Amino acid sequence: MADAALIAVSVAALAGCGEQNTFQPPPPAEVAVARPEKRTVTRYLELTGQTAASLKVDLVARVQGTLEKIGYIDGAQVAAGTLLFSIERATYETSLEIAEASVAQQQALLAQTEADFSRKSALVERNVTTGVTFEDSRSKRDQAAATLNQAQGEVQQAKINLGYTEIKAPFAGRVSARLADVGSLVGAGGPTKLATILQLDPVYVNFSINEQQVLLIRQGMRERGVTLKDLGPIPVEIGLQTETGYPHVGQLDYVAPDLDPGTGTLAVRANIPNKANALLPGLFVRVRLPVQRDVSALLVPERAIGTSQSGSYVLLVNAANQVEQRAIEPAEQVDGGFRIVTSGITAEDRVIVSGIQRAVPGAVVKPMDKTATAGVVKP
Repeated sequence: MADAALIAVSVAALAGCGEQNTFQPPPPAEVAVARPEKRTVTRYLELTGQTAASLKVDLVARVQGTLEKIGYIDGAQVAAGTLLFSIERATYETSLEIAEASVAQQQALLAQTEADFSRKSALVERNVTTGVTFEDSRSKRDQAAATLNQAQGEVQQAKINLGYTEIKAPFAGRVSARLADVGSLVGAGGPTKLATILQLDPVYVNFSINEQQVLLIRQGMRERGVTLKDLGPIPVEIGLQTETGYPHVGQLDYVAPDLDPGTGTLAVRANIPNKANALLPGLFVRVRLPVQRDVSALLVPERAIGTSQSGSYVLLVNAANQVEQRAIEPAEQVDGGFRIVTSGITAEDRVIVSGIQRAVPGAVVKPMDKTATAGVVKP
């Protein structure tokens, strides 16, 4: 009897253990889903460009002499016409005086030969002198006139050389560090580079676009009624790598006449106001160029887009509440942290926008409808 009771207790204990070890599957993970937002947007090309000075000129000594004065501080902003370098003038002032004296001498000689020619002309008319004497006087007059012209040209050249002793800023801009010091002999054997001046306002941004992008831009230009002869209405937005958005706005001002056969790209340039000199030549910048306005597009939050070796994708919840990975073609980012998607999804798809870390392709989840926003949501 005691053995029977013990067996009954043992069976009951084993039955209880079996009930405790029964596997209970976890509930489906909750994820927030939202349908892509359909919005009328402006389509942009997002590119990389490099800044360049709108004007850049090397300042050179074109005549030989001693550098007597430097009229600026290295790196200074100067106005157009500012005297930057002075070369000794004495030699060139003397050359000018000699040339002017030669002109005066030749003017006197010409007056003398003209008077002699006039007398010989009158004598020939009265048959008092021979034709040979007359021709000789005319030759002397013509030679004196030619010599005077040469002397006057030498005066002009002497004035030019004297002017070259002063190197002035050809436009308002910033001047580089000097390459020669006061007392240096410059211009010996040829022009000597003294410095470089750059105009930074406006500043140019050079970038390239491929053939497909060229076609998009041309389509946008046709839609706005803009031709290559009038590029001004096409805005270009610029942003430094450390800046948010595109705070610098200018206009397209040059498009190359043909594509580079080596790269298959078209050279393009933008003109950007730069009064604060925030954009220095040589900087790599982000460029945004509008190509289509008022077009309908599907947008998803930037955070909902993943990347893999195969490309970009989003996670969807299908009709069976299973997670599905869908390849997409993302385009440019728009305001509010959204990105345009050109293919791969429809307006009715349920895109996972939160809880992405809990979503495994093929797994069943519990979708929670949510309005698509760009704000950060905890997974």
